[in-house]
Amino acid sequence: MGRAARFIGAGAVAVVLTAGASPATAKVLDASPLGFTIENVEVVPGDPMTAWRALVDKVGVWWPADHTWFGKAANLSIEAKAGGCFCEIEGERQVEHMRIAFVDPGRMLRMLGGLGPLQGMGLHGALDWTFAPVPEGTRITLSYRAGGYATEDVPKFAAVVDKVQGMQLGGLAAHIRQAAAKP
Repeated sequence: MGRAARFIGAGAVAVVLTAGASPATAKVLDASPLGFTIENVEVVPGDPMTAWRALVDKVGVWWPADHTWFGKAANLSIEAKAGGCFCEIEGERQVEHMRIAFVDPGRMLRMLGGLGPLQGMGLHGALDWTFAPVPEGTRITLSYRAGGYATEDVPKFAAVVDKVQGMQLGGLAAHIRQAAAKP
């Protein structure tokens, strides 16, 4: 079994084990042989800049370690500037997960690339993290539009990617909620 198949398999197992653990609103908006669009939403306490800082400054704290190439979330970093890197670095072993394309602190971060096995399949996408104030705090929306030529059945990956991204957004939301609960 190749690395991509193991990654998807492990992600699917983790999703089943954590089903219901996150209150994220998840949705596959569309899927076709050309690509898919997914969206996950969480509402967290606090203002958008607090949520933004948790995303970009603490990714190694809340990102699930089993969804990294080298097994350590602490190796992750987000360089929140145009041309910056969402990278995983462990010495000479390095991964550019996505490239930063748009930065509006406290409002939106856009990353471009293929996450996980999609990268090796030749699929590319735009991943947007948007932050909006709501009466309860901040609504974080994570949307991913991915597509490209692939020899795999692209639509079958939409639901798995959606659930994995729901876990990732759920991790960020749990981190923000835990930090807000501390005196």
